[in-house]
Amino acid sequence: MRKLFPVITLLLLSWTLAAQDYAQLDSLMGVYVTSIQREETESKTAETDYMIGAARDSLTRQHIALWLFDYYKASPLMGEEAVAIHIYDNWFAAGKTAFRSEFEEMDAKLFADFNRSSLLGMQAPVVTLRKPCGGKLTVPRPGRTALLWFYDTSCSKCTLEAKVLPGVLDGETRIPLDFYAVYSGQDKAAWKAFRRSFKLKNRNIKLIHLWDPEVESDYLRLYGVISTPRLYMVESRGSITGRRLEVENLPQMLSLAEQIESLYNNVK
Repeated sequence: MRKLFPVITLLLLSWTLAAQDYAQLDSLMGVYVTSIQREETESKTAETDYMIGAARDSLTRQHIALWLFDYYKASPLMGEEAVAIHIYDNWFAAGKTAFRSEFEEMDAKLFADFNRSSLLGMQAPVVTLRKPCGGKLTVPRPGRTALLWFYDTSCSKCTLEAKVLPGVLDGETRIPLDFYAVYSGQDKAAWKAFRRSFKLKNRNIKLIHLWDPEVESDYLRLYGVISTPRLYMVESRGSITGRRLEVENLPQMLSLAEQIESLYNNVK
């Protein structure tokens, strides 16, 4: 566990600042969380616990906890949401500190509940969805690398991604891969029209259209589909290797998937 100068300085400030004057404290925390960005999630959670727990008064402890929770909740770095969920569970849900309002608490609980099942490195939730013909399919299938793309035909960003995805996937995918296009809406006609227009030519990719209009599978919560689009990558043994992916990240992620599969094949 790293206890570097920024943390010591931060703690000295937390002991001496007035409760209303946290600007310098926030600045120091910003510097420090940036300095540990390359650390493993376990190290980051340990450091946040140390920083929060070292504050001597309840208002400063609350401020540090809220600042760190908000930072990791909104972090663009894939995987850091796990730190925010740890802070929520260990400090707020456990009653060691509190949110400023009921609305803030409800929003944080929603974030934690809709992200805790699909964190980086976890086994991907297995859900049973409906096929266009009315049959059911349980996904992701074991033994196959998978992309799960949750979209809505009324979502403008989804429409844009649908135009770009075929070009990226057809050009970059060199391993067998299942692409699950999961429609999150309920308009059957719109879904049918989308299926007709969305095609993939790469023979390595199996395109599978699915939906769950009654949300019987609870996929919205399990995969954190609060809004669309949402894109996940799952390696062949079921571990989540990419979440909250953007289309521009796919070439790099597909290259990583190739390396993972090559490693598994060499171990066998």
